[in-house]
Amino acid sequence: MLATTIALNRFGLGARPSDQAPGDPKRWLLQQFDRFEPRPQALAQVPTRAAVATELADYIQAQRQFAQGKRQQLEPQGAAITPAAMPQRANAQQDDPLKRYLRQNIRQNYLLMSSARLDSALASDTPFVERLVHFWANHFAVSVDKLPVIGLAGLLEFEAIRPHVLGRFSDMLLAVEQHPAMLVYLDQAQSIGPNSRAGQFAAMRGGKARGLNENLAREIMELHTLGVRTGYSQADVTEFARALTGWTVGGIGRGPGARMLGNVPAGDFQFADFLHEPGDRVIMGKRYGQGGEAQARAVLMDLASSPATAKHLATKLARHFAGDEPSPALVDRLERAYVASNGDLPAVYRALIESPEPWATQPLKFKTPWEWSVSALRAINAARIPAQAQAGLLKQLGQPTWQPGSPAGWDDIAASWAAPEALVLRVEAAQRLADSAGSSVDARALAEKLYPGSLSDTTRTAIARAESPAEGLALLFVSPEFVRR
Repeated sequence: MLATTIALNRFGLGARPSDQAPGDPKRWLLQQFDRFEPRPQALAQVPTRAAVATELADYIQAQRQFAQGKRQQLEPQGAAITPAAMPQRANAQQDDPLKRYLRQNIRQNYLLMSSARLDSALASDTPFVERLVHFWANHFAVSVDKLPVIGLAGLLEFEAIRPHVLGRFSDMLLAVEQHPAMLVYLDQAQSIGPNSRAGQFAAMRGGKARGLNENLAREIMELHTLGVRTGYSQADVTEFARALTGWTVGGIGRGPGARMLGNVPAGDFQFADFLHEPGDRVIMGKRYGQGGEAQARAVLMDLASSPATAKHLATKLARHFAGDEPSPALVDRLERAYVASNGDLPAVYRALIESPEPWATQPLKFKTPWEWSVSALRAINAARIPAQAQAGLLKQLGQPTWQPGSPAGWDDIAASWAAPEALVLRVEAAQRLADSAGSSVDARALAEKLYPGSLSDTTRTAIARAESPAEGLALLFVSPEFVRR
């Protein structure tokens, strides 16, 4: 592989036929920092956070009211619900028209956002930075398995990742952890300090308090910053969770804390002092005496500047750009760039570009379904495709947008994507994409354009012998050059 091909495909998202091959690949990558649009035109179709959060708040309210009404209907005078009445109750809830309408709207928001994400990737002339957006969105993963997250997952990428992808990691970290998608996904909006005013009130009434939730604290330390087994203990997680109490979101959180926020705009981050666990916190040997929201914020800033965080992030970036088992020398170089710049991400990206390892001439990575789909659609200059169609394509290939199923995000190694059955699905998808392009695409010329000076004789011969233009294009899409980068 020549440097031009590497820049277009390993650093970028795949070439488009109209793209000019960069004469100076490294300079082409660096110049994208000045041209990147955090809010590209494709995102104009995305509903606002206020609109999404209001629909979610309406859905949650309708859910409460409907459940309460059915409970009153099926449990007269406080009678316990009988097994015979349970199917009646379940069917009645499923038939509620307001809930059904709101649920449909929430899913429609998801389709609009996933479509906007793909449109941005297809239209981007700064594909290196666009790839970095996708990398960080997967690093700070949420999953739409939870209904309230369906309409918010895209907003996390658009509002917390894109504006900070060329800034400091600490700023991105804070924006992510205070975003409603993350607060709802990891149940932080339900966390209550046992000795907070809310916790004491619940204990006084003899009710069962929701109590402390450690999900966000654990994932911040384990996944977002320090990495697994890097010197923190379970006690540190618990203390951090106490510091985070009070971090919640207006209108769409569940539990008494959300309801006590009053008229706070739906979807806005809020610090609720009445949920916050009072007192100092000691985390990884350091005492945090700050009050209120500032306490957890101070912990976050220290985590962002930790050498363990530098190593964790450097390892993930090196793995993404230079192979499933990245060179320790490359990891060390990126780590030093992070520490020396105080977490300035462009400084780390520059160190990556200047390192020899990502420019190795042999393929280093197997494309994920998302990467493969984007590069195939860019290759045929695909116009905006229907949201349902692109969602169906990615689901078929095993990587539905913003649905990794866990906070760890999607795997970034070949073993997770190169199984025989997955390759069969990719072959079928390649044929459908090629058929949709029609006979107007000359796969032979396109292959030379996408892989200047790097196309193998085997692939060139296979495409030339194809019985139709569509078959030639399908063969290109499943060639070794195309499925790897």
